[in-house]
Amino acid sequence: MSGERTVQLRVGRADEADALWVLRTRCVRELCSAAYPPEVIVPWSASPPPEHYRALLAGGGCVIAEDTDGVLLGYGVIDLAGNEIDALFVDPDCGGRGIGLTLMQAMEALADPARPLVLSASLNAVPFYRRCGFEALREESYPHPSGVSLASVRMQRRR
Repeated sequence: MSGERTVQLRVGRADEADALWVLRTRCVRELCSAAYPPEVIVPWSASPPPEHYRALLAGGGCVIAEDTDGVLLGYGVIDLAGNEIDALFVDPDCGGRGIGLTLMQAMEALADPARPLVLSASLNAVPFYRRCGFEALREESYPHPSGVSLASVRMQRRR
């Protein structure tokens, strides 16, 4: 994508899970490959959306960023019950435009202000989340449904 486009936010729907997963897969392949070896990226990027993903979207926990033509620029998913950021992906061609921060702010507005907001960050995303005010709690290994173990950092942000 070239040029600056106006970013609009809207609530995502469960029937959009597959389209959102396409962007997620592209981000895993293009952005996460800087922090993870191919033997992790290949199965991670090949995995289908988990069932809970559709439920999170159906529950109003998805914020989509798109341009005025309806082109997907990024999205975020928050597990409202757990007060946990489940996903945040921005089209690799649109990085550095503040879309991730805009999505994060929209998800924070949905979160319970009485509880810390938590997430498990992929290694390549840790600097972004630090800029958003999250603090690292611990390094962990996330057992991904694809069978690989993803090194990640558990983080939280107190309000």
